[in-house]
Amino acid sequence: MKEIYRQLGKEGMPEHLKATGSIYLEGKKTRVRYWLLGTTILALIILFLPWTQNIRTRGKVTTLRQEHRPQQLNSIIAGRIIKWYVKEGDFVHAGDTVAQLAEVKDSYLDPKLLERTRDQVKAKQSGVAFYSSKIAAIDAQIVAMEQTLTLKTRQLKLKVVADSMEAAAAANDHRIAEEQLRRQRIMKDSGLASTLQLEQRIQAVQNTLAKKISTETKFLNTRTELMQVQQEFFEKLAKARGEKASAGSDIASTQAEIAKLDNQYSNYAIRNGMYYLLAPQDGQVTQAAKSGINEIVKEGDKIAEIIPTQVEHAVELFVRPVDLPLIANGQTVRFLFDGYPAIVFSGWPKASYGTFSGKIVAIENSTSDNGMFRILVAPDNKVKPWPSTLRMGAGAYGIALLNTVPVWYELWRNVNGFPPDFYVGKKEKDEGKKAK
Repeated sequence: MKEIYRQLGKEGMPEHLKATGSIYLEGKKTRVRYWLLGTTILALIILFLPWTQNIRTRGKVTTLRQEHRPQQLNSIIAGRIIKWYVKEGDFVHAGDTVAQLAEVKDSYLDPKLLERTRDQVKAKQSGVAFYSSKIAAIDAQIVAMEQTLTLKTRQLKLKVVADSMEAAAAANDHRIAEEQLRRQRIMKDSGLASTLQLEQRIQAVQNTLAKKISTETKFLNTRTELMQVQQEFFEKLAKARGEKASAGSDIASTQAEIAKLDNQYSNYAIRNGMYYLLAPQDGQVTQAAKSGINEIVKEGDKIAEIIPTQVEHAVELFVRPVDLPLIANGQTVRFLFDGYPAIVFSGWPKASYGTFSGKIVAIENSTSDNGMFRILVAPDNKVKPWPSTLRMGAGAYGIALLNTVPVWYELWRNVNGFPPDFYVGKKEKDEGKKAK
């Protein structure tokens, strides 16, 4: 039937069979083979094209330094707000007053608290001066008593020497009188002396004995007086030294009280400066936690938040533990920021448009609350500066670049479920070559 239609041609065909010639392509040349061959060659070329392995993850914009992140303005003391100097959204400079507080504790309500505390310090200092004068007077008294003791002791010692010599002379006289009495008795027995002479000798011995006893008693009394004088002066010196020590103790106690009062005075002076809440750095006031007037705040309460104006932006990303060995400091990361259009070819980063480059500067050694490791990426301004309108907290989609491999290798790796190759930088490669 087809052959008949072919011989007849379209002109000889019935009107209702002319569409058959458009369906069957007998007698016409086809180019399917060329298309198939070209597609095959193109696929082979694509398989050998370089492909950059990568790790993809999401994060957000933050800052490289902690002091550039949003700072809370907290109240160090308890008080009540009596005046606001700014409103939310205002920009302030470092040292500008944000709010003013008034005291709420009864211990600090006295308006002349500093003056009265300073008066107490002066009074205590006067007490120290009085105690110092007392110590000086006691020292003078001790010196006078020591001099008197020296003179009195020297005088009594001389008297003791004199009394001892007098006692020795009396003892010698008594010994001579006894010897004379002995000889007188011998003479009496021989008839050479009378009874009267013997009695006179006996009387002389008794007189010398009485004098001997008297001088010895005087000598002992003088020695006793010397000891009593020394003891009396020693007691007086000990009492004076005790009073001096007591005055020194009073000085130490008073000085301790002065130090305590000075500490209180300094605390009060510093506290007076805390009634004004100052901006720690240049920035924008946001998130006012307290509103209105006379609202009470406690120690450490958040008053507002200040977003710094001058910041060093960075991006914090979170990578899975399985991908952590592929990450290293100094590694390149490409970013897509929320709100900035971009065209991305994941395997060909140089062909992408609208992406921004960064370098990994920190990798944390412990997992975060989400079970992943946090890394910080700083801008690589040598390639392309990050947008000046970038804000903290904006979303970022990061692509960490790894090794460059052929497309066929990447397909084979994904089919077999193998991980990407370890990233080895140029510096590490050079060091490896040198080591070999």
